[in-house]
Amino acid sequence: MVNDTKGHSAGDIVLNVVAERLRSVLGNNDAVARLGGDEFAILIEQIARPEDAAHVAQQVIDLIGWPIDVQGQSVWVGMSIGIAIGQGDPAGQIFKNADIALFDAKAAGGNVYRQYEPAMGATVAARHLLEFDLREAVRKNAFELNYQPIIDLTTGLTCGFEALMRWQHPTRSAISPLEFIPIAEECGLIVPLGKWVLREACREAVRWPSNIRIAVNVSAVQFQRGELETIVADALLDSGLAGDRLELEITESVLMQNAENVVSSLMRLRTLGVRIALDDFGTGYSSLSYLRRFPFNKIKIDRSFVAEIADPEVAAIIRAIVGLGERNGAAITAEGVETEEQRDLVAREGCTEAQGFLFSRSLSADGVISFLEARREIETVGASGNHLTDRSLSRSG
Repeated sequence: MVNDTKGHSAGDIVLNVVAERLRSVLGNNDAVARLGGDEFAILIEQIARPEDAAHVAQQVIDLIGWPIDVQGQSVWVGMSIGIAIGQGDPAGQIFKNADIALFDAKAAGGNVYRQYEPAMGATVAARHLLEFDLREAVRKNAFELNYQPIIDLTTGLTCGFEALMRWQHPTRSAISPLEFIPIAEECGLIVPLGKWVLREACREAVRWPSNIRIAVNVSAVQFQRGELETIVADALLDSGLAGDRLELEITESVLMQNAENVVSSLMRLRTLGVRIALDDFGTGYSSLSYLRRFPFNKIKIDRSFVAEIADPEVAAIIRAIVGLGERNGAAITAEGVETEEQRDLVAREGCTEAQGFLFSRSLSADGVISFLEARREIETVGASGNHLTDRSLSRSG
């Protein structure tokens, strides 16, 4: 990413600083080597206990986390570490074990270390098999979208749907997005998948009443490739969907990777009329600074807060988030609302919208129409299935 945004000379500065920091934590008889790209190896000659290696690994992670000055600007990088301790094993096997442990560290979210355990080998093999199947699924277009309703807490009406990707594996049945999306991001498949989701979601949303929006999650990888704005514009043009009916949901991790470029891209997307939502708010580290840098249309409060809203301290946090959103003119959506009590509490604290199992589980495309018809928010669908008439209601949900 540094190479792509600041040039290879900047990338070389980062690599040199990382190398110096790695050497600074090692003893005279230890060694550090760059294997290629952004991969390094640390060889420690004397390890009395596995805990000693873990201690060094944590030191390295902490040290690498400090900002790096590149051409007068601060750059942050992270490091994941896999540890393997050789006890008479061939060098090749030690490296293989370390690589397996490294994969486990990355799967845990990065910026952590993992020590090799024999069971990890089976996990890596299963992951590679799933990646192969995922590539086949992308090639065959074997995905579908489901939609979860978002409810306006003032009127009780449906104000939007969030598009959720579903994959029915040929032998394993349904695969959770929590399992296949990280793999798709790591191997780059999220780009064609994300393009398909945007096109399909916009095409489907055109069938809905004109006051209902469609929300689509966007990955950091899609921003890094630099084609997101074109893909969004094409999806809107091809479907005929108005720009202000599309809402892109991003998480703090998207901003953390390259805030300046992402914010610039979001500003350009706003010129298309597209709305921008900050998803899973409160689970990251720098939420407040991001709210100051970009005027989000919506803030989505993470379900972990909603689940504990009966706790006065948690309720106070939600109240503070609502206050921040109101100052910026943003709608506030409570995620994961499962009970009437939670709905009443988030409404009392000032949330303007809610989604969760209390209102509905995710729905198929046809299920969306049935859901709206059952709530009398649209008239009966015409024979073509494309003409809907809005019903203006002001009843409670």
